[in-house]
Amino acid sequence: MKKAIDTLTDWIGTFNELLRALIVFGVIVGILYSDVFGVIKGIGNLMGQIGDAGLSGLVALALIATWYKK
Repeated sequence: MKKAIDTLTDWIGTFNELLRALIVFGVIVGILYSDVFGVIKGIGNLMGQIGDAGLSGLVALALIATWYKK
């Protein structure tokens, strides 16, 4: 059972790293080619929603930042 949980944790970690790389790639492509995929616009919308949410948005942003530091 422990080995299965370790394997699942490794898969989730690998998937997380892949998503991070895709987001970075999308931002770079957006900067170079006028935001073809809409990644920068999506990040801007997300930050706007967090800003509109006030304190709950600040808590959500702190949780996201903590998640990405792992």
